[in-house]
Amino acid sequence: MSKVERERFDPARLRRDIVFQERLLGHPLTFHTTWGLFSPKGIDAGTHLLLDHLRVAPDERALDLGCGYGPLGLAIAKEAPAGFCTLVDKDFVAVEYARKNAAINGIENVEVLLSNGLDQVPPERRFTLAVTNLPAKTGKEHYYLFFHDIRERLEPGGRFYVVVITGLRQFVARAFKEVFGNHRKVKQGKSHTVAMAAKR
Repeated sequence: MSKVERERFDPARLRRDIVFQERLLGHPLTFHTTWGLFSPKGIDAGTHLLLDHLRVAPDERALDLGCGYGPLGLAIAKEAPAGFCTLVDKDFVAVEYARKNAAINGIENVEVLLSNGLDQVPPERRFTLAVTNLPAKTGKEHYYLFFHDIRERLEPGGRFYVVVITGLRQFVARAFKEVFGNHRKVKQGKSHTVAMAAKR
């Protein structure tokens, strides 16, 4: 192994947090991440596309499903100072970093829960907005569970935005029509598509 490779794969270096800054929804945010989390070196294209086409009310009560280290949920919380955002993830490392990033950025109108879907979210909790960057490699059964659970928790008129790889856009359109009775393609990019459904 060359000297460059030894330095690149040095365990002490690899254990240090990866740190970067991004401007999301107009707010400068600092993120700490680590290897093993999704998109650890910077905000992925799908998250950027979703945020570029998302309107957030100042008093939004929002849910970020599968929050990772927190870019969607923390940006929404920052944009909704009179609102609140619940971030959930089934990965305890992701939850740890989302909590860390909320503290680093001084964002207090959030909670971060270790939860398989919504099973650890208090049952009385209701939302006006839900967002998720859907993972590409999971079963469609899993997606349907997410969609039904979110529909149950949305207030009437609440909106659910997803970003998916473009190859899944037709599945999402069909599933949204089945579960919510409606579907709108918000934006189709080169590699990702943002779609929205509303609870009527």
